[in-house]
Amino acid sequence: MHGYALENLHEYLQPGMRALDVGSGSGYLTACMAEMVGDNGRIVGVDHIPGLVEGSKRVLDRHYSEWMQSGRIKVLTGDGRKGYPDEAPYDSIHVGAASSHVPAELIAQLKSPGRLFVPVGSFSQNIVVYDKDCNGNVKEHEIMAVRYVPLTDPEKQCSEEFG
Repeated sequence: MHGYALENLHEYLQPGMRALDVGSGSGYLTACMAEMVGDNGRIVGVDHIPGLVEGSKRVLDRHYSEWMQSGRIKVLTGDGRKGYPDEAPYDSIHVGAASSHVPAELIAQLKSPGRLFVPVGSFSQNIVVYDKDCNGNVKEHEIMAVRYVPLTDPEKQCSEEFG
């Protein structure tokens, strides 16, 4: 799925662009995105599980220390449902967990033009691409059916409900 996401975001991961990776987990996709945006680009990875963030920082520091030190990659603990407005707007946003509804806070953090790639739905889920044009108008289209973990908070994720 990472390759499919990168293919769909390619136009918005060009050298010098800025992107947000929500649910960045191990940092693998974050690093791939950083390769695409080049030396003058920036990728912010956000995950709500501190252990995942610390682990990804260690791995990224080991393999991409120059990118971490230069700020080409920034990884932090946070509520990905809210994005990371401190560095917005973003040319592209990737979300690695399913939003139960249209992610308005993330769409608001897109540049014009910009693209959001996100699974949407509860039981029935689809990858939805939201494209914001140069006038700020947003169009959406479903790409395919998928099954992702929910985009939630750590307490709910670790509860018996998600067991």
